[in-house]
Amino acid sequence: MLKHKLLVTDMWFKATKSWHRKFEPRVHVWKLKEENTWEEYRCMVRDKVEEAKWKGLCVNDHWQQMKGIMMESAQDICRTTKRTMQTQGNMVVE
Repeated sequence: MLKHKLLVTDMWFKATKSWHRKFEPRVHVWKLKEENTWEEYRCMVRDKVEEAKWKGLCVNDHWQQMKGIMMESAQDICRTTKRTMQTQGNMVVE
């Protein structure tokens, strides 16, 4: 009486497409260590804060507005990373 039988098969797997992370440019914040860049950034943030309308906003809205001012100023002064395209053989690597 046999309880187990041997099963033999050939299996083929198709490779699925690999998903790449979406490119998000990053700000070169290390440039803020330079004295003249830091001073320019500080002045720009100060000017934008003085121009902003702060009344009637909740704490979260204040933070979001301040975050936007700081990020926008950093992007203007320090620049961001750029997306580069490299080729490997006949494939394009991002």
